[in-house]
Amino acid sequence: MSNAYKNAKVDLTATTVTTLYTCPTATTAIVKSILVSEDSGNADTITVTITDADSAVFSLFKTKAVSANATTELLTAPLIVEESEILKVTAATANRLHVVASLLEVS
Repeated sequence: MSNAYKNAKVDLTATTVTTLYTCPTATTAIVKSILVSEDSGNADTITVTITDADSAVFSLFKTKAVSANATTELLTAPLIVEESEILKVTAATANRLHVVASLLEVS
């Protein structure tokens, strides 16, 4: 069994659903942190979902507020992401939010 520390980063330049992280085959990921940074000086909101291997979508954060020029930690406990599951993020407004997830992949 091998462990690999990783981060996944995305600049939300549009208001479309954007993949932040896809868990590889034969792997489980432990997501320790999801940071959202607002850099335009305007408060905004973000939606975070997880899509399972059967394409079912589950909401983790629905229109979570992020203050102007602030960074928000979304997780208060680790999040387990299983093989083929996808973390997706959506900004309410384009070009305001950056998202960084810190995780450990176990395969």
